Formats: sequence, C-alpha cells, structure tokens
Amino acid sequence: MAVQYHTVSEHEAGQRIDNFLLRYFKNVPKSVIYRIIRKGEVRVDKGRIKPEHKLALGEVVRIPPVKQDEVPEDTKSLASHSLLQQIERAVIFEDEQIIGINKPAGIPVHSGSGHDVGLIEGFRQLRPNLPYVELVHRIDRDTSGVVALAKSREALTQLHALMREGEVDKRYQALVSGQWKDGVQHITTNLMREQNAAKGHKMRVMDNDDEGQEAESIFTPKRIMTNATLMDVKILTGRMHQIRVQLAHLDHPILGDDRYGDFALNREMKAFGLKRMFLHANHMEFVLRLTGRRYRLEAPLPAELHQVLRELQKL
Repeated sequence: MAVQYHTVSEHEAGQRIDNFLLRYFKNVPKSVIYRIIRKGEVRVDKGRIKPEHKLALGEVVRIPPVKQDEVPEDTKSLASHSLLQQIERAVIFEDEQIIGINKPAGIPVHSGSGHDVGLIEGFRQLRPNLPYVELVHRIDRDTSGVVALAKSREALTQLHALMREGEVDKRYQALVSGQWKDGVQHITTNLMREQNAAKGHKMRVMDNDDEGQEAESIFTPKRIMTNATLMDVKILTGRMHQIRVQLAHLDHPILGDDRYGDFALNREMKAFGLKRMFLHANHMEFVLRLTGRRYRLEAPLPAELHQVLRELQKL
C-alpha cells in the first residue's frame, strides 16, 4: 500500500484528525493511529499536526500506509462475492479520471455504523490494481443512484472545488406524501445534528439562522397523484440528510423514510410495493478542467420504484 493523499470534503470538515483516521483505517488499533500522528507520518497541508487538529475544507491529508501485520487478522473485512457482483454491475461510466456508479439502495458508500464493507472498500477489492480511487461525495445507505469516484488526486481536488463553487448539477427523484400545491420552491434552511438522537445521526431545522449549516435545495413537482407527489430535487449544498429533513419540515416527508417520515403512512405504502425509501440520485453533471470534458452521469429510476408509481396511479 502506498502513501495516499486525501482532500477534506464538506462532510469531513470539522472532524478531529484522529477520529478521521480511525474511520479511514477501519479496525486499526487506536495505538497505531496515535503513533503515526506522533511520528509525523500523518501530515495536513505538508505540516505536522496533533491528534486534536480539526480538519478544514480543502486541506490535504497525507495518509501513510499501515502494515498489514498491525491490523488483527480477525478484523480484516472482505466484501462478499454477491456484493462485488452488485458493484461490478453498477458501474455506469468510466474513463481515466472518473468512475460513475449507480449504487443500489441498502449499500453504504463506506464502512462504519455497523457495516464492515461499503461501496468504496468493495470497489477497491474489485479493482486492486488501481493506484488511486476515492469517493467524490456520499449519499445515504438507503438512497440509490449516482455516486462518483475519482481515479486521481487531481480529479478529486477539482471536483471538490467545483462542488464548493456550485458548478456540479446534482439532482434526485423523491416521492413525497400528499399533493404538492406550491409549484417550484427554492428552500434555504439551517440544519444541525440532534444531540443524543435515539437512532444514529439525525438532523433538524434550526429557527436561528446563526446556528447550524446552511442547506439549499430546489424542489419541483413532476407528477401529482391522489396522495403522493413525485419531485425533482436539485441540491445546491451537500448537508447530511438535507433533502429528507427539508421535505419533512415542509410536511411532505419522503415515503419510506424510516427516520424523518410518516411511520403509519410508510406501513400503508408497503401494500403498494414500497419496501425502501423513495429517494434516488438520478443525475450528476459537471465539467472537469483536468480533461476539459463535460460529464453527465445518469441513473434511471429502479424498476421497483417505477412499479410503486404505477400502483399509485391506479388510485
């Protein structure tokens, strides 16, 4: 394993470097993490740091290789054959810089939170000869659709810059409860993580504009049915659970959402074949200066979600 260089994303900014490395090196003992920091093997923007250093957006972290004999044998996780097959079938685009994946619902983009292997770990196992591959961004485990991977540090850095500058067009399809009556809505709210949430990470809308992080989305109704509306969602920021929290705040929660949704309605929706959250990342478009190419990654709505729409239209 060679030295890796990782550019801090919007989602990672604010983390302590020791916590970041504990997530990056799944199952590596804490003693190893603190040793490589203490010895100066880990650097941020080429400088030595302490374990309590908080990462800032755009900083570049030098991550040294960790010897395999430093990881306990019984904790090394490998993707199953079926997961590797799913990932291989999910590749929708690849060139010398970018890989596009149509991630199935239920697969996390990376390990953690009770999952030993995620999309990125599985992809690295599938392509062990790739010298570099990193997640460009993240989507929730239960969300399906477009995920971009970078095959070079330069591509990753440029894409993160494009995202900060609002030059990446990211769109989702969401089926929400009720009939949407207000046309196109450009929504800006401040979101903050709830403390002591009963079930993992949970975000909430803040009334005070000085608290939390700004989240901005554009919601456009595409198909209004008897008791549900299919929405096109363009996100202008990339906050955790942004679409889910904002739609719930607008009293149109995403159908099938087991964290922010209407639980009684979710149970009713199972009769129409909805067994997952109806949120799908269908479009990602950008121009990469490195290649001068316009990338348009598209992922069609999965068949099981199409079937739900057909059943609802019968009402």
